[in-house]
Order: sequence, then C-alpha cells, then structure tokens
Amino acid sequence: MMKKTKKSLLGFVLLLFLICDLLHHQIYKTPLYISVFSMIQQEKYYIHIDLDDHILYLFHEGKVEKKYPVSSGRQDTPSPIGTWKIISKSNWGEGFGGSWMGLNVPWGKYGIHGTNEPWSIGRSMSHGCIRMYNADAKELRKIVPAGTKVTIVKGPYGPFGNHFRTLKPGDRGSDIFAVQKRLKDLGYYNGYPDGIYGDGMKYAVHRFQKDHHLYIQNDITPSMYEAMGFLPFE
Repeated sequence: MMKKTKKSLLGFVLLLFLICDLLHHQIYKTPLYISVFSMIQQEKYYIHIDLDDHILYLFHEGKVEKKYPVSSGRQDTPSPIGTWKIISKSNWGEGFGGSWMGLNVPWGKYGIHGTNEPWSIGRSMSHGCIRMYNADAKELRKIVPAGTKVTIVKGPYGPFGNHFRTLKPGDRGSDIFAVQKRLKDLGYYNGYPDGIYGDGMKYAVHRFQKDHHLYIQNDITPSMYEAMGFLPFE
C-alpha cells in the first residue's frame, strides 16, 4: 500500500511539472520544469519544496523517498524561489533545532533547519528559511550530502510566486534575480545577477523603459513586466 501511495505521489508531482512545462513552452518555445524533471532523474538525491502545500519531497534516484511538512517565509520575508544547492551542513542550536543546511542563495543567508517553534510548521511564518520539525531536519541532514540540489516553488508565477510585486531599489528576492537575468539576456544589465536591486540595475531599468516608451521610474510595475515578456507560468 505504501509503495502504491509513493508511486501515485511521484506521478502527480511529475505530471504537474510536465503541465507547467507545456504551458510555458507554448508561450516562450523553451522548457521550464523539464530541466527540473531531468535533474530529478539524474541526481542520486534531490529535494523539491512546494511552498503552497508546505511539503518537502526527498527524491532518491528519481523516486519519492520521503516527504516532510515544512514552514516557509512570510509574505514580507519570502523564501527564495528557484533551484539551489546545499553548500554547508552543521549542528546549529538555539532556534535552529540543532540542524542547518545552507543554500547558495546570492542575496542572503537561507537554509533548511529545525526550529524551536514547531507550531509554525505547515504555515508561512519564517524569515525565509525552510523550517522542519527537529527530528525531520536531523534525519534529512544525515541522508543528503553537500551539493544536493534543492528546488523551491510557489504559485503560478514561477520566480515571482503568487503575484508580481512592484519592485523598488533596495528590494531583494527571487523576482529581482529573475528580472536581472532577463535584463542581462536583453543586453541592458551588465552586472552579476545577485537578487539585489542596486544602482546598476536601476540604470538598466531606465534604459529599458526609455527604449520601450515606458514611463521612466525606479519602480518595476506590471507594464514593465509585460514589456519584458513575463507572464504567469514564467
């Protein structure tokens, strides 16, 4: 019975990847989740975190081995959407439940760890990290090696989560990171995508707005998202 449940769960997750990929490919003629699907099949261990359901899926050789309930970031301190990798593992005390696995997110210190607030699990209550029950975090840290890939997803807007927020100088996050990469691909941004809206990005934003006959301003609004080609399922 357990094997049938795991197979059904794996089938549902992979079907979701393929549906999202199909919709994205129809719009942009390029794959989105198929790369994640391929990585899951190729990697010995792979972690997939769904922030809508607050579930962490541990894949082992392409199959769901474990699933754990988690807590994610609040709206004002969101978790880093995207694909990362574990770059550190250590024993952390205090509020981290004795276990820490750091991620290579460029705009801040994020990780997967335990918590002294177990009531937060299953809710969006962290400062952006992925919280787990202490026993679960300890178990996961023992299983996966450093270098394990971690994909974090939420909502239909890809790196933007559930909506396109208005971006301002000083903002940080997955959406800033995605806009920087798009502006770089379009030849406007010359810096290193780091998920931080600084002066270099501001200059690129103004140049893009001018060339596309948009109102020149620091804020990145829906009209600029549209002009850059961002849509749901991006």
